[in-house]
Amino acid sequence: MSSHAAAAAVVAAALAEDAPWGDLTSDAVVPAGSLASAELRAREPGVLAGGAAVHEAFTQAARLAGTAVRVTDVPADGTAFAAGDVLGRVAGDAHAVLRAERVALNLLQHLSGVATTTAAFVAQVAGTRARVVDTRKTTPGLRALERAAVRAGGGHNHRWSLSDAVLVKDNHLAVLTAGGLDVTTALKAVRDKVPHTTVVEVEVDSLDQLDAVLAADVDVVLLDNFSLADLAEGVRRVAGRALVEASGGVRLDTVRAIAGTGVDLVSVGALTQNSPTLDIGLDIALVAAA
Repeated sequence: MSSHAAAAAVVAAALAEDAPWGDLTSDAVVPAGSLASAELRAREPGVLAGGAAVHEAFTQAARLAGTAVRVTDVPADGTAFAAGDVLGRVAGDAHAVLRAERVALNLLQHLSGVATTTAAFVAQVAGTRARVVDTRKTTPGLRALERAAVRAGGGHNHRWSLSDAVLVKDNHLAVLTAGGLDVTTALKAVRDKVPHTTVVEVEVDSLDQLDAVLAADVDVVLLDNFSLADLAEGVRRVAGRALVEASGGVRLDTVRAIAGTGVDLVSVGALTQNSPTLDIGLDIALVAAA
């Protein structure tokens, strides 16, 4: 699903959740036919993500009301902004603007937070060979939007889902070798079961496992919770025969050193799991009434 299609689906569900029987407050307070204009304004610096969700929120709310709202001046995802910058303008039916406000802000604040955090990690690894990638630690229902926000921040996406690539972890290896097969033979059997285009990645918990895994001609080796010295040694031993990914407890203050060991990828669950929301507000002015 494209990020735009995902935004439409997420916004539709969010609007239904937020006002299942209409907006009682606006219906009681705002005269029918009132028009409003508003500005989305940043209250702290960051990197924008979620522009499609903003458009969808106001457009869908207007459609539900049988009216119209115009959304303009929303910067492209990936645009850096400063505190005080205008991140969009809306004008149209006041009821629709008020109904969409919270949904639009919730998504814009959260996704821009993901993009901003990602950009900070990417800046830390500048000049190294490492790519910063996300993980499957995404908010249920928001994966497509959060993954797009990671890209907006300059990061890259890991496998999209369990259906997209083979990632053999320690529990999988325990099952594979339970029948007496050695690790290399077991992994070669996995390779034989999947299409030749499928990426096969294997998690390694210690350097002692590395030779047996590499002998199976895997595509990516995931070095999980390794020390910096062991990461560097792992990269040396792999010697270009597979991509090397580092993961486990990666923080903003440690990612530079991890990237400096020569790994190709650094996966960071915190991009989507722990990013703070950004402070972005919507200032509304009623400009005309019916």
